Amino acid sequence: MDVADQVERLSKRSREIYAKEYGFALDYNEPISQRIRFSSKILNEYKDAKNGLPEHIKAKMPPPKRTSKKDTTRDEVNPILNELIPPPPPPGTLQKQLGAGSSQALTHYTGAATIGVANERVASSLGESTELQIFSTGRDTNNSRALAERRANVTQIRPEWHAPWKLMRVISGHLGWVRSVCVEPDNQWFATGAGDRTIKIWDLATGRLKLTLTGHIMTVRGLAVSPRHPYLFSCGEDKMVKCWDLEQNKVIRQYHGHLGGVYALDLHPTVDVLVTAGRDAVARVWDMRTRMPVQVLAGHNGTISAVKCQEVDPQVITGSMDTQVRLWDLVAGKTQTVLTHHKKSVRSLTLHPAEFTFASGSADNIKQWKCPEGSFMQNFEPRHNAIINTLSVNSDGVMFSGGDNGSMAFFDWKSGHKFQEMDTTAMPGSLDAENGIFASTFDRTGLRLITGEADKSIKIWREDPEATQETHPGLEWKPKLGRQRI
Repeated sequence: MDVADQVERLSKRSREIYAKEYGFALDYNEPISQRIRFSSKILNEYKDAKNGLPEHIKAKMPPPKRTSKKDTTRDEVNPILNELIPPPPPPGTLQKQLGAGSSQALTHYTGAATIGVANERVASSLGESTELQIFSTGRDTNNSRALAERRANVTQIRPEWHAPWKLMRVISGHLGWVRSVCVEPDNQWFATGAGDRTIKIWDLATGRLKLTLTGHIMTVRGLAVSPRHPYLFSCGEDKMVKCWDLEQNKVIRQYHGHLGGVYALDLHPTVDVLVTAGRDAVARVWDMRTRMPVQVLAGHNGTISAVKCQEVDPQVITGSMDTQVRLWDLVAGKTQTVLTHHKKSVRSLTLHPAEFTFASGSADNIKQWKCPEGSFMQNFEPRHNAIINTLSVNSDGVMFSGGDNGSMAFFDWKSGHKFQEMDTTAMPGSLDAENGIFASTFDRTGLRLITGEADKSIKIWREDPEATQETHPGLEWKPKLGRQRI
């Protein structure tokens, strides 16, 4: 290309960009400009889809609508806009350009889609209604139609009605914050660990104290009862992991290896291994009987505050202060999936007892995930506006979340709708700052909820037996169009 042709091409491009010689300023908010910009955006985003939709999807698409409107010739178009919009390529040009590999092959003429010109100044200068041809690719039309149909098919699950929960019993006895709670498999008693360095065992039916275990020298942060052995496992901020024999009520094993406080532990449901995690940012897998470390699951960059185990892969799930949730391959000892959706520290995890799903709680959101790949399902809404310390879910599809400020929220698991929210009942004489909820669990029937709180009390909650859907409809459900459940 010689210099003269190049200068002419550049000058023509400058006129098209700045429109200095056309006698009017372009209004980019008018319908014509918006339509051209929208067509250009579709062209740029879908230019790589040269083959259009797959055949099995294209077969399901409805046939394109045919308009009987007469095509408008370019002589009838406003001459000013006629210079701004290039003429359509002649028939057969598209195939030649695709064969030559030209970038201009992505724009071809498929038919006359006419729109009225909204600029009153241009219309008045012509003295008649003006029509403009818009050129777009056929595959863009198909893709746009497919996206529109997919958006139209998005539906939300209507939440089930659940009875509201109310306070049933308050138990006092600890001298520090109650940081952990667990229920034994036979649903006869439950254990709590607190900042007073003790583990207390309570009768679930009456709430009476049955036993106090001492041995930790700092706060007890995690408890678990083995379903196959008469063992109770505990961990604390003293870097210790202890195994208690409940027949002799004493420590029979200790697991050494953590370099910092141990904040969470869980038992594998089928294999005799114990998983603990804490401030050293690793999850350690222990052989329950030999006390030997089986695996060290490293990968987090911050304190691990929650760990859960299940029978099949991913057999270990951890949540950390580095905002990540990791799904682990227990056999290989490596990370299977890293979930980075949260923006704040992940302090709590819960597994659904019947579904192959789990939830993670953070200050930004409570999110639901599907195993084994860890695909995102939905956010629980309306959002629980607090630092989420604990999550629990029962087999009836009720999920509880406890906040650092004493707020409580109950969600429907399937739809993610929050049907009840309230604040915990403070103990008489406690400070306003002692309203936090640190631990929670449902009993084996799912009918009672046990919470451990900052006012040194243990509270038991149950559903209101006299409530009906008419008397207690719960929080209003407001579906959102843009929300989708996978």
